[in-house]
Amino acid sequence: MPVIGLGTAAIPLPPHEVLTSIFIDAYEVGHRHFDTASLYESEKPLGKAVAKALELGLIKSRDEVFITSKLWTTDAHPDLVVPALKTSLHFLETVQEVGAGVCRSVFDSLASEAET
Repeated sequence: MPVIGLGTAAIPLPPHEVLTSIFIDAYEVGHRHFDTASLYESEKPLGKAVAKALELGLIKSRDEVFITSKLWTTDAHPDLVVPALKTSLHFLETVQEVGAGVCRSVFDSLASEAET
């Protein structure tokens, strides 16, 4: 896993075409670790950028890229985790696996449930 990652959250979120272009620029300068999340709405442009970087020869294979994505608290229920991850993978297009998947605020949710 690369030590330095590029965060993909932005407020306000630029148009997807702009994000895709930014991510391609990041590949050109050597970035190989990207941090995204379903909540950021940047998974789809990142997936398009991976495909374009492969097409342009900026990366030789998907194995050169490490992507961290996060599920939000609303997806932390055991019945929702796998479908949420599948949705993220679908948006990431050419990405067949995520290097790290993190459930945001899961411990807060579990603590709240334990108190009731």
